[in-house]
Amino acid sequence: MIAAVAALGALAVTDGPLFELLAYPSDYEAGRLYGIVTLVLAGTTLGLIAVTTSMSIAVFVGTVLLVGYGNLAEQLAHRWTDRDVVHTAAFCVVATVAAVVGQSVARSIADGAAFESLSPALPTMLFLGASGALLASLLRDILFANDDPVVMLTVGLLGWLIAELEPALALSGGEIVVALAITVAFGYLSYALETASIAGMLTGILLGLLTIVLGGYGWFAVLISFFAIGGLSSKYRYEEKAERGVAEDNNGARGSGNVLGNAAVALGAVLGYAASSATLLPGNPEPSLFLFAFAGSVATAMSDTLSSEIGSVFETPRLITTLEPVEPGTDGGVTWQGEIAGIAGAIIVATISYGLFDAVATVGAAIIVAAGVVGMTVDSLLGATLEGRVLGNQSVNFLATLSGALVCALLVLSFAVLG
Repeated sequence: MIAAVAALGALAVTDGPLFELLAYPSDYEAGRLYGIVTLVLAGTTLGLIAVTTSMSIAVFVGTVLLVGYGNLAEQLAHRWTDRDVVHTAAFCVVATVAAVVGQSVARSIADGAAFESLSPALPTMLFLGASGALLASLLRDILFANDDPVVMLTVGLLGWLIAELEPALALSGGEIVVALAITVAFGYLSYALETASIAGMLTGILLGLLTIVLGGYGWFAVLISFFAIGGLSSKYRYEEKAERGVAEDNNGARGSGNVLGNAAVALGAVLGYAASSATLLPGNPEPSLFLFAFAGSVATAMSDTLSSEIGSVFETPRLITTLEPVEPGTDGGVTWQGEIAGIAGAIIVATISYGLFDAVATVGAAIIVAAGVVGMTVDSLLGATLEGRVLGNQSVNFLATLSGALVCALLVLSFAVLG
């Protein structure tokens, strides 16, 4: 009933300040707020999912308010300034607050409890709100621009997943605020230094927040080492690389596709670790296996990035499959300087992991280095054989990091069985 009233009300508004505030770009030609109508339909669909599955009503309410009020805040920010980063910040801040308030009200009504009694659930609600706001802003910026119905459904499904991992959340509300502040600071620094676009910044912040909350600060230190060193390496002799036609686009600023291509497997390992710690996975796999898979994937990403960014400024590369000289920038082309830089990148990740995790002893560190080198080699082999014909660059990055993760986990498992 509420959804029907809201949809009819949206159709009744055809002009005026309210129309200007709520209209999507496509609504101006039609003269109707069809965007709001589809948003209401998406909310109704999400509500049906909530009442027929294990998704909580609090996640549903929080998601609806997150998208609705976040969108409103962004529209108001557009009237104040033309800076895209301010529009993004307005959306994320207001969306997070709206999501937390919505979840609090829904939990209070469902449990018949006062707001004061909800404090134990505050960390989870804050984490859900912040991660949902970051994902929504990212989707609106790049993947599904002005398609809030798709954004709402996607964010709702993410919230459902995170809520299922609640037993693995060990941080307090204050600690999550600190984690959010740290990841935002690193993300904005990457944007300010032009090593990441707004979409890349949002992706990095979201990945960092999920990594800290579901893994820990040690995991985040490993991940941020890749973002920091990899981002700076793209600036290394940039003008020379641009002249040779091998420089990253956008002055070296990495977008969401690049970030996700290199870090999606690492994120999967973090989620696997949290699910394993909460005994949600069949067979109860050892959580440390996911730690090594995470380190192996990051070592691969670091090795591949340093190999490409540093090796591309040296002598003519050779195709890894035939060792024939090829033009700079050719997929699958390698240089001995790049290979050394790649090995150094894997050693950096292994050293950080060795210093931060008790589970990573000397043998474990050596395995991480080996996994990084294997993943870097797989990237080059895929580049020489399939990239550009069957696979895109981000798919190659994903498969390479996946190979590094699997090699690392399997070698650790083999040593555990033999030893």
